[in-house]
Amino acid sequence: MKDYIEERVLEVARYIIESEATIRKTAKVFGVSKSTIHKDMTERLPKINPQIAQEAKRVLDLNKSERHIRGGRATKLKYKSI
Repeated sequence: MKDYIEERVLEVARYIIESEATIRKTAKVFGVSKSTIHKDMTERLPKINPQIAQEAKRVLDLNKSERHIRGGRATKLKYKSI
């Protein structure tokens, strides 16, 4: 794996852990696709640093379990403004 990819993976992981950001928000901040962020967190990070991978996975799992709530709020706000 190239050095710049490893650096990006670790930087993305730190960002997710510190800000508890979603994959979509993280992708927007780093200017890459959601697929890239997902691959970085699920495949590359565990090989580079398993401990950080566990922390990032905890945050991403929490976000995944809450996404239906955020979607409901967004829909409610959308129709409230109409």
